Amino acid sequence: MSSPPYRSTPDAHQNSVRFTVLGPVRAWRGTTPLAAGSPQQRTLLATLLLRGGRTTTAAELVDALWGEEPPHAALAALRTYASRLRKALGPDADILVAESGGYALRPLGDQPLDLDLAHAETYAAEAETARAAGDHHAARELLNSALALWDGEPLANLAGPYADNQRTRLEEWHLSLLETRLELDLDLGNHTEAVLELTALTTAHPLRERLRELLMLALYRSGRQAEALAVFADTRRLLADELGVDPAPTLAALHQRILTADPELAGPAPRKTDGPATPVVPLHLPATVQDFVAPDTVLAQLHDHLTTTDGLFTPVAAISGMPGVGKTTLAVHVAHLVRDRFPDGQLYADLQDFHVPTDPEAVLGSFLRALDTPEAHIPDGVHERAARYRALLANRRVLVLLDNAHDADQVRPLLPGTDGSAALITSRPHLAGLDGARFIHLDVMSPDQALTLFTRIVGEQRVTAELEAAKEVVHACGHLPLAIRIAAARLTTRRTWTVSTLAAKFADVSRRLTELRTGDLAMDTVMATAYSRLRPHQAQAFRLLGLADGTDISLAAAAALLGRDTDEAEDLLETLVDTALLQSPVPGRYRFHNLVRLYARARAERDEDPPEARSAALTRLLHHYLATATDAHELKCPGDRLLDHLTQATRPGTVFTSRSAALDWLSAEGGNLLAAVQQATTPGRAAHELRAAIDLLFLTQDLLGPAALLPEYEQTARTLAEAAQEAGDTPTEARARLLLSRAHARLGRFREAEIQSRAALTLGQLADDPVVRGRALNLRGVEALTAHRLTAALTYFTKALDAFRHDGDRYGEAAALAHQSRALLGLGRKRESLAAADHALRHYRGLGASVRLAHGLYTTGVTLAAAGRLDAARSRYTEALALFHEERQSLWAGLTLYRLAEALLEAGEPAEAARHAENALSALLIDGAPWRRATVLVTLGHALRAAGRPERAHLTWQEALRIFTTLRAPEADDVRALLGLPAARTPAAAHLP
Repeated sequence: MSSPPYRSTPDAHQNSVRFTVLGPVRAWRGTTPLAAGSPQQRTLLATLLLRGGRTTTAAELVDALWGEEPPHAALAALRTYASRLRKALGPDADILVAESGGYALRPLGDQPLDLDLAHAETYAAEAETARAAGDHHAARELLNSALALWDGEPLANLAGPYADNQRTRLEEWHLSLLETRLELDLDLGNHTEAVLELTALTTAHPLRERLRELLMLALYRSGRQAEALAVFADTRRLLADELGVDPAPTLAALHQRILTADPELAGPAPRKTDGPATPVVPLHLPATVQDFVAPDTVLAQLHDHLTTTDGLFTPVAAISGMPGVGKTTLAVHVAHLVRDRFPDGQLYADLQDFHVPTDPEAVLGSFLRALDTPEAHIPDGVHERAARYRALLANRRVLVLLDNAHDADQVRPLLPGTDGSAALITSRPHLAGLDGARFIHLDVMSPDQALTLFTRIVGEQRVTAELEAAKEVVHACGHLPLAIRIAAARLTTRRTWTVSTLAAKFADVSRRLTELRTGDLAMDTVMATAYSRLRPHQAQAFRLLGLADGTDISLAAAAALLGRDTDEAEDLLETLVDTALLQSPVPGRYRFHNLVRLYARARAERDEDPPEARSAALTRLLHHYLATATDAHELKCPGDRLLDHLTQATRPGTVFTSRSAALDWLSAEGGNLLAAVQQATTPGRAAHELRAAIDLLFLTQDLLGPAALLPEYEQTARTLAEAAQEAGDTPTEARARLLLSRAHARLGRFREAEIQSRAALTLGQLADDPVVRGRALNLRGVEALTAHRLTAALTYFTKALDAFRHDGDRYGEAAALAHQSRALLGLGRKRESLAAADHALRHYRGLGASVRLAHGLYTTGVTLAAAGRLDAARSRYTEALALFHEERQSLWAGLTLYRLAEALLEAGEPAEAARHAENALSALLIDGAPWRRATVLVTLGHALRAAGRPERAHLTWQEALRIFTTLRAPEADDVRALLGLPAARTPAAAHLP
């Protein structure tokens, strides 16, 4: 909580109500802040305060709040804001008066409203009287009291034409008071101190000639005639370039008098006192923000470190983090929290000047002047100035805030050298070279903190009304504080926008950075500052890394993308991590913040020349993934004929030494692999890359298991199929539609799966592609078997078997035999069925591929169970289950547990059947489609009823019916019969494969 205002006001009573407009619009009772409400409510309060007790009509207030575009219910909103203000004022609610169709704020007694602006006006009037009487010292102190009441931008964060106009008026008055006080400084002989302040003011207001005139005079009286003349030359050039005018006559006359060394320009000597000189107390901290949000733990760490000392060291805290993460805001807020522990002053310096690190020698010069060192006593050279600076800080308690540090070398000369003082530093890179410093790496906000910040700026009412849209906005901002501030500021200045309007604008990723601009704040400008400091090879790597769509990237993949060897790439990536533009959450993996990625990609599209370089980088990445997936598949399925029909990678990939390592890679890279495949379909990529992309997707069919990636896999296969169709690439389209069929089946969309498998078979035959022909026939057979069309299924499996044998594909032959055994058994050909199952299993065991063997054991187990050989079936299932667990196939582990439950129930072991069915449900909870879970629930219900638990069985079937009904699945009729409910007309039921 920020400190209460009126530190310079002597009559602030504990129970009086006080208001501020010379900064954020706030209300206080004693030291307790009152809820001023949303920006619109605070605009109403400010409007009434600035009218000085006069009544403001409703029409005038509507115009003040909303201008020419008021909302439909503006009057109702106005009444609501007024009612909330009364509630916030509590026992002083009667000061808000409703009369003549409007409102006014009037004091209850004889005393005027306690308003910071009124105090400032009183101080300014008294200063003018004192100056007229010749008491310049008193006038200066009174003006300082008036200026001390400012707390940043007046009417901060308020929108509306009235607030804009009043803000301009108050800022102009503030500058006028500053100019008058600076004139008094010069009249009193404080020339050297005035130079520092005037330099900063002329930088902020370069076209304000009175400030330039005072700076010239202060420099001249400080013995710096050449610099005073240079100010005039710079002013004349600036006015000519910007406005096409010459300097004012008074400025030109001053220039002429300086040229001739007019003796009347020599000002009075500084006043001397009889006692020792009072040390100058520099108060340089920028204003903190009203809506500050940060974790309490971070604040506590910094507060304790800066204020705790054992008398042996100078506390130094360094905050690092990516651009826009709020380092400066946090540092300034902490500095204000601890400033009472540093009564001898607070020094501040921004160590970055227009993308260029500020010279420590220049910073030391400004610090020495702030500490009242005469210009003639400021030595040249960094080391000499640093020694003088540290001598001045000895035996003082001063806080030094160094913002935007470039590196440790820049900071070291600026650190205090003795106990008592402290230093707080912000920087993008981690300043590892600062021995003994307390390092705080600032990350983006949590979702809750981000929403809190957005709410504090926009207003609780507006956010509560559109909470989901507000969450979308802060998510689009990547929970980055600066981006959230920009987004919120845009909303507060667009009265007709809703939060949903802003969310819709941010939904267009290609324009998100463009939308994150308001006033002089822009996310891409902040990124540009960081980017400008990169060396050419770093900048190129930064741009290329931004091209890849995956959530993160491994070192090996990044090396391929950059076209470098692994060691060289790692060194380069780590330098980018040091700049805070790239993150490394775990060793060997890297990622961008989403807004940084957008900026990197924009720079790549703008700077990477020729454009083919971008496509070449993504091709290298795709082929790295393809080579790695090929090696992983060879480990899992040695000798698989499939590899002979796939695109050969043009660059090496990662080589694995074990199946476990290959599975780890697939688990970690799943989303990135799908992203690389998707990117191969984008405009500008070579047509032949579609073939490499579909083959990579073929080699990663294990991604059809995890439910989290299943929708993305389905979308990727669909995108590839459409891109291949548009390109006229029949073989690629055939393979894509085959995989799309598998994805649909995995999602329980059996009708869509049949459509795609039929198309894949037709296209595969047209392309004469052995990869598709045998697999599409086998898939069509499984679909027919699932629908209990046994004759058609047998026909498909027989043709698939011929196709696989013709191609020499032993894995495909084993799969077709296993499925053929189930069709034969369903047709009553038990002996042939068992022979086919036994033949398939011998094939699988001979191939030595554990995952394929697991599928073979599962399929032959189903055949044996249907043939009544339950013990043999359970043996196959148990062996398959162990292999599925080993291969991390949670979906198939769940299906195998379901089959075990069926066999146990058939064998008269309902309790064990129920236990296995419940374990199957647990396994399928994440990776199983709803239809599969409902099927398991039906079997669980049978097991529970057989185990003497009919009530639980009834509840289980009710849940299965709910799922089947939601899916409009035909199995719902079977469950209705179990529950004694009338059946509905539905198509024939399917069965688990």
